[in-house]
Amino acid sequence: MAFAGVLNDAEVKAALDGCAAADSFDYKKFFKTCGLASKSSDEVKKAFAIIDQDNSGFIEEEELKLFLQNFSAGARALTDKETKTFLSAGDSDGDGKIGVDEFAALVKA
Repeated sequence: MAFAGVLNDAEVKAALDGCAAADSFDYKKFFKTCGLASKSSDEVKKAFAIIDQDNSGFIEEEELKLFLQNFSAGARALTDKETKTFLSAGDSDGDGKIGVDEFAALVKA
């Protein structure tokens, strides 16, 4: 698991189970259930680096679509609707992607 040492496996499983059905993903609930919302800013930045798979410094729409798979390889992809909702919630400057500060704000929301 990519988040070993940062997140508790049981909490991550509970968070993934909570959004297993299509169109059931709620980022606030997910971040709280998996324990990321209560982590330090350094730990949140580490999580951002894992999700930013192309190391561009931003999480783009394609990376968001595969967001859950960062937590478990067998997790589903987000639906287009979930991806767009997640992106619009995190993209506070309107550039079409989520930077590290935007991600941190989203996690702590």
